[in-house]
Amino acid sequence: MTRGRTEDSPGERAAAPRGDGSSARRGRSRRERHRSREAALQMLYGCEVGHLTPEAAAEVYWAAQAPVPPLGPAARAFAETLVGGTLEHLADIDAHLARALEHWRPERLALVDRLILRLAAYELLFGGETPPAVAIDEALELARRFSSEESVAFVNGVLDGLRKAVEARVP
Repeated sequence: MTRGRTEDSPGERAAAPRGDGSSARRGRSRRERHRSREAALQMLYGCEVGHLTPEAAAEVYWAAQAPVPPLGPAARAFAETLVGGTLEHLADIDAHLARALEHWRPERLALVDRLILRLAAYELLFGGETPPAVAIDEALELARRFSSEESVAFVNGVLDGLRKAVEARVP
């Protein structure tokens, strides 16, 4: 399916530096975007389980769970954009996921898997700047870290189906 490494993939090794530091910055940017997605997943969890607003979930996360070294302002903003966008488009995201899930409703999924799917679906459907392969690969990395190996295959299948549906409707 979409397991190949892509330009924004956290597992991709940075190219040898060109002397101007640009490849090191790109590598750092990829890592920070991945860490932003991890933070966004944890904030979404706080919203779901703790019934927090996105703002409160961000405040709690940045105060208590902030990664070391801390994320920069752009990476923090990206994480908060992912959370806000996912929640803003939740009804549409869940409707798309329900179609891609075949015989399952999103609310029946394990919570972490559902949140990973929602986050990736937001990027696929509304994110715009993230290539589909990157959004899917990032979701697989999140599933590997926060869920189970069985979930990785499941998430991959659902998101690949969603990707195909999105590509089919684009002229």
